Amino acid sequence: MHRKLIPGDLIIATHNDGKLREITALLGPYGMKPVSAGHLGLPEPDETGTSFAENALIKARAAVEATGQVALADDSGMCAAALGGAPGVYTADWAEKAAFEGGPGRDWYMAMGKVEGKLAEQGPDVDRSARFFSTLALMWPDGHHELFEGSVSGTLVWPPRGGKGFGYDPVFMIDGETRTFGEMDPAEKQEIDHRAVAFAKLVAAVF
Repeated sequence: MHRKLIPGDLIIATHNDGKLREITALLGPYGMKPVSAGHLGLPEPDETGTSFAENALIKARAAVEATGQVALADDSGMCAAALGGAPGVYTADWAEKAAFEGGPGRDWYMAMGKVEGKLAEQGPDVDRSARFFSTLALMWPDGHHELFEGSVSGTLVWPPRGGKGFGYDPVFMIDGETRTFGEMDPAEKQEIDHRAVAFAKLVAAVF
């Protein structure tokens, strides 16, 4: 049996404002008032897991322990077929700025270029298919937790197109579309992306 979520404050275990905007838009209609770990000044835990589920649980648990409130974490990433599923759980790591570039911080254009460079090394006929994955971990102070997963398939394009998304959105074109996620209106993207698929499962289970 799924545990129901009571409307009210919900800690979102993220320091990514783009993720926070998406999650707020998805949960707002259900009476939730998302507050991010970043806005609370909570430290980011080390994501030492080897799967999206493990990392989502690490982030959710850290937020619960710091606040004593129910927390929701998302761990998501892009997996390129030709790269053996990379960057995968290391999606954000590929965007870490080198110290000489003024880090800490994340340089997503650099990350997109790194993916494209590795694809280009394989020649013009390289498989450009990719998937976006999202795992949501919802955790209560007593340790009870639930996981919800979602994914979408698409194609990697170059050069990046559009500035409306975040992360790898400007180079990912979902199957059946001619626009990248970066070219879509955020409200439109939030109805069809990997996080929306995972949230649909969460909503059906806990509300």
